[in-house]
Amino acid sequence: MIDLSINKEQLERTVQRARERKIIMPTFAQMKDPSLIPDGVKAQLKSIGLWEVDSLNLFRITWKNEPVAHGGGFDGVNYLELPKELTGVEARIIALVGKWFPTGSHKVGATFGCLVPRLVTGQFDPTYQKAVWPSTGNYCRGGAYNATLLACESIAILPEEMSRERFEWLSNFAGEVIATPGCESNVKEIFDKTWELRETREDIVVFNQFDEFGNHLWHYEVTGHAMEEVLQQEMRPQDVYRGVVLTTGSAGTIGCGDYMKEIFPTSKVAASEALQCPTLLLNGYGGHRIEGIGDKHVPWIHNVKNTDLVMAIDDEACMSLVRLFNEPAGRAYLVKQGVPETLVGQLDLLGISSIANVLSAIKFAKWYELGEQDIVLTVFTDSMELYQSRLQELREEHGKYTEIDAAADYHRYLLGCTVDYVEELGYWDRRRIHNLKYFTWVEQQAKTYEEIQAQWYAPDYWSGIHRQVEEIDALIEQFNEMTGLLRGVE
Repeated sequence: MIDLSINKEQLERTVQRARERKIIMPTFAQMKDPSLIPDGVKAQLKSIGLWEVDSLNLFRITWKNEPVAHGGGFDGVNYLELPKELTGVEARIIALVGKWFPTGSHKVGATFGCLVPRLVTGQFDPTYQKAVWPSTGNYCRGGAYNATLLACESIAILPEEMSRERFEWLSNFAGEVIATPGCESNVKEIFDKTWELRETREDIVVFNQFDEFGNHLWHYEVTGHAMEEVLQQEMRPQDVYRGVVLTTGSAGTIGCGDYMKEIFPTSKVAASEALQCPTLLLNGYGGHRIEGIGDKHVPWIHNVKNTDLVMAIDDEACMSLVRLFNEPAGRAYLVKQGVPETLVGQLDLLGISSIANVLSAIKFAKWYELGEQDIVLTVFTDSMELYQSRLQELREEHGKYTEIDAAADYHRYLLGCTVDYVEELGYWDRRRIHNLKYFTWVEQQAKTYEEIQAQWYAPDYWSGIHRQVEEIDALIEQFNEMTGLLRGVE
């Protein structure tokens, strides 16, 4: 359960800080349904850019932002359907688009789900404590951004081999940026640094995306409802929703699968990872280039008992498709193959892990031999806006991208996507993966044997967390009432 006990003294200071900085917090209900946002807030947002440092942008932590960089309102869920000319499968693959969040990634929502419960209960005091965001990229960006809007100082921790854009952006938001050794899959080194900080500093609170249930809960509640709305809009009478397919990363986003299974009990939840580091599939390890899906462990917040399929994606496929989707020769070739030109012009909405999600969805469709009446959901976590340096590196390493390169990548990695490195999970397969949590979380990260057992055996462990949304919303509303600021915008 998320601890919602009140620290009255710290809460009073936090309320005063919010009052001074004119900070109003949105509820989960408003993030799901922006029509509930006060009209005064909507009016003020018309003059505010999507990425601006303005606390009202907290109300833009939703899948329903108008897809513009400045002054947008709210509309339906941002999503994109990929045609069979691109995917090579008859199944309808539909993806939620994360670019239109502040910071350009949906991780800003996950960090809100972790930070705000601590603020509205007084467990985190922004007047003297700093928020520590251990991450492989977008989570610490989202955390530093939200913390700035909420008048908190931040410390970002991420591997030194992450993209240049991440470090440049963080230098303007986080008070301190710590680069740990290694690449995407070097999560243990991040954890070690957080323990070092805990032991040497008294002014920090660590928000570890891999064990913070606010991350899971935000996606269960907000991303899950967004997916349900997309299906309500897109499903024809004969269509069948088959499942959601996601690279696991922190296992926050895959929390939406818990919600979708409650609505569609026969649907599947598929977890994907890099072939170069097949932890779920083969208890494996290694380094890879799919930024944003850190691994070599099973996240504490992953409800493995609800996962039906695991698979691995070659990072070479992702990096090759980065060029196919973004180089002029690649885009021209896709148009020749019948991919609609308007869709080709939107392929920069897919960052590297988004491409991995698409390949995973294609594997899923082929594994279950899905047809044109079947729908598969996934997520574009971020866009190429955060990876232009990677694209330039690929150009320098491999030279000019030609039509021959495009043809090879299109037929090999899209139309030629196979069902290798896929495992459908039975009860004991799931238990095997769940048991891997022990070695990271109980032996190294101070979790208890009793709780890891409860995650598997207690019937209300996960549902109990899900039921906390209403209590958190009530605390947010109470906090806003204490600041008195809402009365000025309603």
